[in-house]
Amino acid sequence: MLTVHHLGKSQSERIVWLCEELGIDYRLERYERDPVTMLAPLEYKALHPLGAAPVITDGDLVLAESGAIIDYILARYGDAKLVPSVSDTQFPDYLYWYHFSNATLQALLGRVMMMNRARVAPDNPTLRAISERTAIAMRQTDERVAAVPYLAGEMFTAADVMIGFTLSTMRYFLPMDLAPYPGILAYLGRISSRPAYIAAMQKADPEMKLLLS
Repeated sequence: MLTVHHLGKSQSERIVWLCEELGIDYRLERYERDPVTMLAPLEYKALHPLGAAPVITDGDLVLAESGAIIDYILARYGDAKLVPSVSDTQFPDYLYWYHFSNATLQALLGRVMMMNRARVAPDNPTLRAISERTAIAMRQTDERVAAVPYLAGEMFTAADVMIGFTLSTMRYFLPMDLAPYPGILAYLGRISSRPAYIAAMQKADPEMKLLLS
């Protein structure tokens, strides 16, 4: 049976949300972070060499990485949901934003987070360059969701599932004021009101305050 191994406050919330949106049967295994280090417990690290979320198991399969897991679940269990057809005019935008969310925006935020943890000086040229690129990516996202309801356009897709963590729970690790991004704030209101999102977060992190404003 498909099992989602969810680490609290992590990217694996995407996978729980995806399963709820698809309405598929799955088992949820929850793991709590170490309260001091905030790292995954040893049981989670035993699932995969990097010990990073998300991880799923499905029979003998063990699979990590958000994109790989989402692609696998959509292909195996998705029944053509949450992805526009190739002939749909929204398909190219879906592809772009689906990959942008993790490969560009999440990656930039992760670099800023790691440099902050390393106490790199704010005027460090590398940190300044990454911060500037991050601001550009945030503005691009804000403009997109101010112009259309969802990243692909009118259709809610897996691209929205992918970016949800990046714009919300990620801020537990890299605090960020969204006041300059009214489009993103309105967008978070739209996606977080979906019944599948509400159900997913209640199951995955029932005690966590959702960072949606």
